[in-house]
Amino acid sequence: MKRHFSMIRDFHLADWFTLANAFCGTGAIFAAMRFLQEGVVRDLLIGMALIPLAFVFDALDGRVARWRKAASTLGRELDSLADVISFGVAPAALAYACGMQGGWDWVVLSYFVGCGVSRLARYNVTAEQLSGAEGKVKYFEGTPIPTSLLLVVVLAAAAAQGAIGERLWLGMVKLGPWQLHPLVLMFALSGSLMISKTLRIPKP
Repeated sequence: MKRHFSMIRDFHLADWFTLANAFCGTGAIFAAMRFLQEGVVRDLLIGMALIPLAFVFDALDGRVARWRKAASTLGRELDSLADVISFGVAPAALAYACGMQGGWDWVVLSYFVGCGVSRLARYNVTAEQLSGAEGKVKYFEGTPIPTSLLLVVVLAAAAAQGAIGERLWLGMVKLGPWQLHPLVLMFALSGSLMISKTLRIPKP
């Protein structure tokens, strides 16, 4: 028991903001599942609203770490794991709940999550190489995974207008044995931009 609490004592203040980020992402996934069970659009919208909140916590954990001068390897790994949940798995789950449930949709959404995981892993490995003399990473290679918030905003707009399920924007096409909802291609684009090595974005 003491060992478990000793790990918690190792957490810095910023790490609690990171855990709040993960909490929001997990809540969004549960909200998507609840919508699929009961069909109450409010549950879906609540789940979508948790992603901007996760974004706020994600922004705050870095600021708090710099303010407290308490950045750590543990904090960086926690941040990556939380981001995978909130900005990778949760948006994919929300998209599925909105109606992107065809076989090709599954492939695209899985690709999107895989790109997010790869993006974060690459960042963690190359962070030291990309750091300047002051030890701060000056730019991102590929778009940061929190940019998937924009995808959730599109989904929220569709859900608010009732454009989910069979009424999903852009409809559905049959390609071979599986269905594809063209709207899911925005996830393919987002994932591809995340793993791009030629796209460099200045880090604030």
